[in-house]
Amino acid sequence: MRYKRGMMTCLRWSSLTAGVLALAIRTVPAQNPPYDVFPPAEPPVYRVRYEASAEPGGLAFPVNYTIWIPPGAKTLRGVIVHQHGCGEGSCKSGLTGAYDLHWQALARAHDCALLAPAYEQPEKAECQKWCDPRNGSDAAFRRCLADLGARSGHPEMATVPWALWGHSGGGHWAGAMVLLHPGRVAAAWLRSGVPLLAANPERPTIKPHALPDAPFGVPIMCNPGTKEGVTVKEGRFKGVWPANEAFFGSVRARGEPIGIAIDPLTSHECGNQRYLAIRWLDACLRARLPETPGGALRPMPAGAAWLAPVGGTEAVPAASFQGDPLKAVWLPDGAVARLWMQYAKDTAVADTTPPSAPVNVRVTDNVLTWEAEADLESGIARFIIERDGQVLARVPEKDANPFGRPLFQGLQYSDTPVQPLVPMRYADAVPGRAHAYRVIAVNTAGLQSAPSAPNGKDGKRMGAGE
Repeated sequence: MRYKRGMMTCLRWSSLTAGVLALAIRTVPAQNPPYDVFPPAEPPVYRVRYEASAEPGGLAFPVNYTIWIPPGAKTLRGVIVHQHGCGEGSCKSGLTGAYDLHWQALARAHDCALLAPAYEQPEKAECQKWCDPRNGSDAAFRRCLADLGARSGHPEMATVPWALWGHSGGGHWAGAMVLLHPGRVAAAWLRSGVPLLAANPERPTIKPHALPDAPFGVPIMCNPGTKEGVTVKEGRFKGVWPANEAFFGSVRARGEPIGIAIDPLTSHECGNQRYLAIRWLDACLRARLPETPGGALRPMPAGAAWLAPVGGTEAVPAASFQGDPLKAVWLPDGAVARLWMQYAKDTAVADTTPPSAPVNVRVTDNVLTWEAEADLESGIARFIIERDGQVLARVPEKDANPFGRPLFQGLQYSDTPVQPLVPMRYADAVPGRAHAYRVIAVNTAGLQSAPSAPNGKDGKRMGAGE
């Protein structure tokens, strides 16, 4: 990427049907570091940016909203929000959230858009100025849905339901949005952050939230790491677990569908939570999204629920649970409960279905490109390249992910792809001869797809320059 003062010239990443990323050149206005390096938006990706507000109660920081819309989706049924946490690094990581192939798979499965906000918070600024929706981020979020809906030709975006995922301060934001707009939220996953329901003497600047007077029926999952006050009682994040306990206890006592999934491996980093979060959200969206556009959210099926003790690793159908159900972890159904049990033990959430085969394999000047849709259950870990029926290479060559299972796009602390985005591309070092290439996708459970069709139309071999 090349940068100029006042303007930025950069490589554009545009997502096609399979989420593949293609290169082009575009010039866009520069932003202040570290928020001036990001993948620019071209359909089916759209972006709006708002400057900080000077109005009382307005949002104190500038903010980007980037959204991906599944190609071919005629009418959106909802918006999935992937909300980063507090601090400059986490905010910067939000710039790639809408390009995440795995989260796009969830959005595609339900004809939902995938939205990633990126608040331009200076490093030492007060996070509550955005992660409390009452400080302007609620209004800015709803404004962006109307603006992005108009820009993308999907005006229904302004009124469809939301599925919310948030990390740390983003969990505070997502949980607070449930309390402010319970009729709009299909489900909410709160990773390492929840809204406070009572004043905290240690954090007097945080204004507590109030539960709605009436039951709201929104499925919620609290997801702290064990080293955030569960098994490790000291350190920066020791208060996460007590806050989760208090929020869960208050909400569950009213009979609301809320659960806790303790990550047995991590502290504040997101780890492998996406392999349970995406499956949990998938189940909730299948149950709750309106059957017809513009309809009301449906309640979760009461008879399908499973329950488990807080801090336990075994769940049973609700009718078989021995104990107080209003103090138990709520899970939407047996399939998700079995995934939760495995996650609670070691996060090794199982997957028995292989990914789809890559498509549109092409070669130009010995550079191989392809397209692939991520596996909803397990994402994409890597690709295997075959040349003339023999394994040639794997992309990436080496697995690397300090925060969980290896992912093709890499993984940042706040559960988003690394920059620069990784293209589906491989340069063969053997020029000057026609070859037949095939590509195999491998998900993070280690399952391989069927091979793609060979490169070229109808399997026609293509040499350099074709």
